[in-house]
Amino acid sequence: MRAGVEGSNMMNKAADLGRAHLRVVRPSDDLAAVVRFYRDGLGFELLYAFRDHDGFDGVFLGHKGAAYHLAFVQKPGHLAGRAPSEDNLLVFYLPDADEWKRGVRRLEELGHRSVKAFNPYWDKKGKTFEDPDGYRVVLQHASWPAEPSAAADTVTS
Repeated sequence: MRAGVEGSNMMNKAADLGRAHLRVVRPSDDLAAVVRFYRDGLGFELLYAFRDHDGFDGVFLGHKGAAYHLAFVQKPGHLAGRAPSEDNLLVFYLPDADEWKRGVRRLEELGHRSVKAFNPYWDKKGKTFEDPDGYRVVLQHASWPAEPSAAADTVTS
């Protein structure tokens, strides 16, 4: 084997993103309403907020110690608009029936009504809600990982 070839193979290996912290970022036209939906409705914590950072305001919502958080940003004077489709989803798997019912009930008590999912799969075991910007959140009464299916092989082939 030539010198350096083994090392170059390591450079071609993908980074281990399974160890990464995930930040999902999207624009919003109403940060206060988004905070109410995710904090008050879904129980997220406000982890951080900023104003006028290079012309942007924003909030980070999540759970301390979780491997992800959501960031919502707003550029004053710029209209972010509504979600581009009804199939822009965040899905939270809640296998415990009482926990799932409590999550659904909390949103409904705050005036959020479930909507029909664009993909009927999500209505079978879940409830879908729209956040203030029209992006959808599914509370799915199921566990993850789900059982693998043969259909998954056809998608990646």
